Amino acid sequence: MELRQLRCFVTVAEELHFGRAAERLLLGQPAVSQQVRRLERELKTELFDRSPRHVRLTPAGERFLPAARRVLAAEDAARAVAADLAATTDFRLGTITGLGDRLDRILDTFQQRTPAVRVELHALPVRERLAELADGRLDAAFVRGAIPEDSAELRFVPVWDEQLVVALPARHPLAEQPGIDLADLADLPLRLVARREHPALVDLVLGACRRAGFTPVPGPASSTLQDTLAAIGAGTPMWTVVYAANARRTSHPRIVFRPLRAPGLALPTALAVRRAGPLQRLLLAACRNTGAGCDDQDR
Repeated sequence: MELRQLRCFVTVAEELHFGRAAERLLLGQPAVSQQVRRLERELKTELFDRSPRHVRLTPAGERFLPAARRVLAAEDAARAVAADLAATTDFRLGTITGLGDRLDRILDTFQQRTPAVRVELHALPVRERLAELADGRLDAAFVRGAIPEDSAELRFVPVWDEQLVVALPARHPLAEQPGIDLADLADLPLRLVARREHPALVDLVLGACRRAGFTPVPGPASSTLQDTLAAIGAGTPMWTVVYAANARRTSHPRIVFRPLRAPGLALPTALAVRRAGPLQRLLLAACRNTGAGCDDQDR
């Protein structure tokens, strides 16, 4: 069964006249008749009653017509998506720090499916990221923290949970343990990014500490991840949290990374989009097909 056969059948069914159908299709009438005959032979049934005075659908033709229209509508939709993909050369993605290898895998998968699309990465503070997404300057954006409810402008689709690990001096006795309870860290100063820079992360960590029965001793505010780890490794014993993906890619002779024992700490991550177009759907599929992963400096 071929699409051209279905197209000829549907057009004749709408015109109930082979000549007018041929004009609509920009084909000769014999070609239209031939395609319909081939379809009837394949279906092993007559689709039209033909006479010199009229053409009418048979009961079989009436039953088959809606199915044929659905196939052609699906073809039209596929062509529209293909045209959209071909016409789009730039895809502007708001990103976040600390995605590690995960972002590379996502982009590899995405660009295998959209080789003509050039991805532009924009690392922006979260408020700017969402503002640019809402006004169309970005096509999609990653967001960490509690997943907001969809708004009139934006949709937020959960994609993964970002695991956090503890970073502490290699010389500290806790570094010898394979896993750490938060309560074990109660006497060590906690070095975190300022809350205004990443409220979701700060609230997550401080809330977990309170549930573990203590309020952490505040250490100096973090700047970059590199500076934070250098300070923890060289000075007064302190601790911080690091996205697991960053920990896997970071080698520091004076620092160890240890997972927290259950329940652990994780930040949900969502893909925010303004419209669910074909490229956004392909990016979402790439995110969901990618395994887990990150730095404490998401802005």
